[in-house]
Amino acid sequence: MKIPGISYDGGYQQYMVAPVEALVAIPDSLSDVEAAPLLCAGITTYNALRHSGAMPGDLVAVQGIGGLGHLGVQFASKFGYKVAAIGRGPENAVLAKKLGASVYIDSKSANAAEELQKLGGARVILATAPSSKAMSELFDGLGPNGKLVVIGAAFDAIEVTPIQLITGSRTIQGWAAGTPADSEDTLRFAELSGVRPMIETYPLEKAAEAFARMLSGKAEFRVVLTM
Repeated sequence: MKIPGISYDGGYQQYMVAPVEALVAIPDSLSDVEAAPLLCAGITTYNALRHSGAMPGDLVAVQGIGGLGHLGVQFASKFGYKVAAIGRGPENAVLAKKLGASVYIDSKSANAAEELQKLGGARVILATAPSSKAMSELFDGLGPNGKLVVIGAAFDAIEVTPIQLITGSRTIQGWAAGTPADSEDTLRFAELSGVRPMIETYPLEKAAEAFARMLSGKAEFRVVLTM
């Protein structure tokens, strides 16, 4: 795997040289600014969900309504899952329902794992917010043969006991993004289904301001530089 800006020069510029194997065709009906987040947060959520083992009609929970989560909810809804969106605070409820969630669970006012069990237990929990503590607390919300799919990158440990794993034959899986072919699948599915990222745009000349906006955590939900 080669990553722009890490494996070779990339980043904030109008032109760059990239390995031909890394190139992705963007559908004509998608703008560049829409495609950009789909090629990172989009492919990660899309690919994780389509390989999760969940089937249409299954209960799938998406933890976090942020840069990853707002796309995860959309993809999960378009895949035909019953989507439970899990956020912190009541203010996310309207957005979650707008994005396609059937149920919104406020983890600040309720035990999210217990709420998922009331719905029959989740087949998959897509953990997008980088909080190992929150992921650990959600694990008991899985149903039989349920899977916690981790895409929110955190450095502290997820705490789960062997008994929790054994009971209900549950699993934990991490998921990275995918290949250029997976990226094209993501873009085509988004084009067909209407999944779109929520973005804020800044011109290239204001890259530093855009970077600060991203780091503030207040952007909704991805900051995109325009040429």
